[in-house]
Amino acid sequence: MFEVTVAPAQKAIEAEPAREPHAYEALVREIGEDGACEVREVFWSETCARLQSFRTLSLAQHRARIAREAHSLKSAAGTFGYVRLAALALRLERSAAELGDGEFRDLLDRMDAAYAAARAQEPQG
Repeated sequence: MFEVTVAPAQKAIEAEPAREPHAYEALVREIGEDGACEVREVFWSETCARLQSFRTLSLAQHRARIAREAHSLKSAAGTFGYVRLAALALRLERSAAELGDGEFRDLLDRMDAAYAAARAQEPQG
């Protein structure tokens, strides 16, 4: 029988909600509806581009850049309440120097899934 063991840190990240539902409302209170809407659109666009760009970077040649981009993604995702994505980006930021290619690709897959799950929870309209 094949068994998969999940590390405790991975289990903790997967337990994070995909999206904290009140984060956007807090941003609206701070900068207004129009500003929050504009900033969120930029976040979505930049996050899509950043997630795609990770896949074009050679881990061996771009570890420092990957860590910097992960740091930026972590901060932006946290602002919009994308809790699981922020936690995964933090993991990438902290481990970029030691990751193997397989671990890196797995982490990117999990980040894509976390982003998709959070976007799916966004209110429509």
